[in-house]
Formats: sequence, structure tokens, C-alpha cells
Amino acid sequence: MRVDEFAFPGPLRDRLVGAVLSGAKTSTTGLLTEYERESAPLPQAGARGAVVDSAGRIVAVIENTEVRVVPLGEVDLRHALDEGEGYASVAEWRAGHERFWHSAELRASLGDPAFTVDDTTPVVLERFRLVADFR
Repeated sequence: MRVDEFAFPGPLRDRLVGAVLSGAKTSTTGLLTEYERESAPLPQAGARGAVVDSAGRIVAVIENTEVRVVPLGEVDLRHALDEGEGYASVAEWRAGHERFWHSAELRASLGDPAFTVDDTTPVVLERFRLVADFR
């Protein structure tokens, strides 16, 4: 089973994991370039993942119900709302994600201090359901 880490350890991860556990978060978005850089396979529908908190503890298991790769400019409102972060529009969702994707921490993890996204950047959209809660 793969390990699902939402964001980097810290307050953002803790909020995202809390949203997964509450059922508010049923979708997530990743950059295709992250998978390519790590030579990691793309997630698949039906695959399960162990959700870890900031301390590295497994707190839940989720199961993917849908996986799509689309250009960033094609992310729809349903996906943005289902991320469970309180966004009211795709524009709000995108602004929040761009702050993360353009952060020094993510750029360092990619090894590209000038990394940026635009409408054509491929993103991996995952929809999932909570199947086990270990709190």
C-alpha cells in the first residue's frame, strides 16, 4: 500500500489530514512532474493509500475512486470544492495551490528554484473515499 502524504509535515498537512478524517476532503491534486521526478507510478482507481500525519503516523486508509490527468486550466469547480479546504471558486483553489506549488519548500523538493505553473501544467486529480480511520 502506498503512503499518502498531504503537503509537507506541519500545519497545512494537519489541516488536510483533518479534512480527510472528517470527510470534508474527498479529492486532491498533485503535479505530474512530481511523479515523473520520482519515477513513481500514477495512482490508479481502486488503489489504497495509508494517510500519514505530520508525525509520520498512519491515521487512515483511503481508496481512490477516480484518477485523471488534466491541464491545470481545466480543473473544475467540483474538484476544487471537494478538496475540502473551503474554497468557493476555482480561482480561489488555484491561488491557494499556486502559493504551495511556488513555495521555496516545493521548489527545493523539485530541485528547481524557478518552478512555476500555468494553464498547461499537467496535474493529477484524485478522488477518494475514506475506508479506515485509526484515530
